[in-house]
Amino acid sequence: MPSSPRFETILFDIAEGVATITLNRPDRLNALTTQMSKAMLAALKTCARDDHIRCVVITGAGRGFSAGQDLTELAHTPDGWTVGDHLRHGYNRLILAMHDLEKPIIAAVNGVAAGAGLGVALAADMRIASEKASFVPAFISIGLAPDSGVSWHLQRLAGPARAFELLATGRKVKAEEALTMGLVNQVVPAEALEESVNALARQLAQGPTRGIGLTKRALNRAATVSLAEALDYEAQMQDIAIRTQDHREGVQAFLEKRPPQFTGA
Repeated sequence: MPSSPRFETILFDIAEGVATITLNRPDRLNALTTQMSKAMLAALKTCARDDHIRCVVITGAGRGFSAGQDLTELAHTPDGWTVGDHLRHGYNRLILAMHDLEKPIIAAVNGVAAGAGLGVALAADMRIASEKASFVPAFISIGLAPDSGVSWHLQRLAGPARAFELLATGRKVKAEEALTMGLVNQVVPAEALEESVNALARQLAQGPTRGIGLTKRALNRAATVSLAEALDYEAQMQDIAIRTQDHREGVQAFLEKRPPQFTGA
């Protein structure tokens, strides 16, 4: 297996088919910078290329997931560089890379996920939250509209009325309320977060990776098309899935009444 690439603002580790991306500015609650966004995007590209990686975990070092954009950075933008440019060249690429990665992504939310940090958490396929986690759509508190995909993901997870309420007020949502809203899949004790996430990540990494990727592709497509178009797209995905080695192994294991041994191929 190739060695893990090294980055300055994130940690990147690969073990047992799981790549873990850890936002690593704990002294700033992992506030996001351009350098960090570029590092995360490079790590995700590695995850897409490396067949040994079959699941991705994103988390934060220290007591927070991410407090969002480091506002001190925005005060030193180059002349002629707009916030829109910052988003298009940074967060937009990062969120799309998460959306398009045909491997499962779990956000292990260990503390506050605010602003663009909330955007990263919501862009994951699943979220497991520590009981100490909180979710803060902080944009309105500094007079801004949502970015980093928050407007797209939040209303799909929580519904349009609840999404507007949260975005218009900017109020903090604690972990248990986030669970009732559908923002997270599980809430666990803080000391059990790593173990719970690792168990799920290993389970997914041992699954039929191509089938999981095609499932993600179908869900992404179904969010924006009619039922008839979704049905046709499902048929296309099945034509691809049925030709995989993992499908053949799954059928053989069923016939032999044994657990399947998926390889991701």
